[in-house]
Amino acid sequence: MSEGFIVKDSEKLAHFLEKLWSKGFKLTDEEVHFIYFGQKYTNTSVEHVELALLYTLQLQMTFDRSFYISLLELFSRQNVANKKQAILILKQNGLMD
Repeated sequence: MSEGFIVKDSEKLAHFLEKLWSKGFKLTDEEVHFIYFGQKYTNTSVEHVELALLYTLQLQMTFDRSFYISLLELFSRQNVANKKQAILILKQNGLMD
């Protein structure tokens, strides 16, 4: 496989953020920088970042930095691999009905 077909994690996250933007979630530059900072701070995967960001916005109706970091840590600790597992963990922790 040639190098041109490999999508870097930073590109995956950028595409995810663009998709959120197109759906009306207008994050500030500062918030986007914090999202990347959170990933580095918690040493988590792009998949965990996407899930944490998605559920932060869904449950808080805004970008809540501490909630986002808490979800990143929770998803990482629980080795969450997909939305179904994320929802189960959120329900088990009383964060979702």
